[in-house]
Amino acid sequence: MINQQETERIRRMRRTFDRLRVLEKIIFRPLFPYKKHGNLTRHNSGPLIIVGNHYSIWDVIPAAMATDRAVHFMAKSELAGIKLGKWKIGQAALDWLQCIVVKRDGTDVQAIKTSLRYLKNGEVVNIFPEGTRNHSYDSFLPFHGGAAALAIKTKAPIVPVIEVERLRFLHRVDVIYGDPIYLTKYYDKKLTADQMEQVDEWLRGVMMNMRQAFIDRHQPSIRPLKPKKNKSGK
Repeated sequence: MINQQETERIRRMRRTFDRLRVLEKIIFRPLFPYKKHGNLTRHNSGPLIIVGNHYSIWDVIPAAMATDRAVHFMAKSELAGIKLGKWKIGQAALDWLQCIVVKRDGTDVQAIKTSLRYLKNGEVVNIFPEGTRNHSYDSFLPFHGGAAALAIKTKAPIVPVIEVERLRFLHRVDVIYGDPIYLTKYYDKKLTADQMEQVDEWLRGVMMNMRQAFIDRHQPSIRPLKPKKNKSGK
């Protein structure tokens, strides 16, 4: 049973995301255009985990369009340190959007507890299992644990949102919305760490295959990614 305080928090978040989706339509999408493919159903009831591949900070936008509800993004703790002069805009943004802050090494127990609470409330959580931005189109980075474990624990569906390439200024890209994935065969079972790792790897394979199948069928013109520069700038 959700108490009054939680109900009001959810209502405030919904109003915030309603406004942000208006901005997505009139400002973001004309500048960073993308075309949706696949299952375009809006998932507007019950707990939901949105999982995507990760090329840029803008990846949260197509992910949030899988539902009309508010979305709790898992975000790395380093973002809290972003400042604009004296203003801590990183922390302010994380608080405003009610993000779930995680340590990059995945050891943040509080983040898992918060995610479970949101999902048990019937809310939406977005996870990028690669854990950091991928600078290659050759393959997805290894998945960190979390998405599959949460889906099994809460019996929430996973909706994959897969970008065929990185969102770019004035360059239309393709985004694939997959069918909900229910990990029913694992419900109410106690899995070992190795078994959970296998489920995460299976999910990674499913998402990679979806992207590759789209490329094979539609043969989009994909601009190559620039290699990541090291700290010395070379």
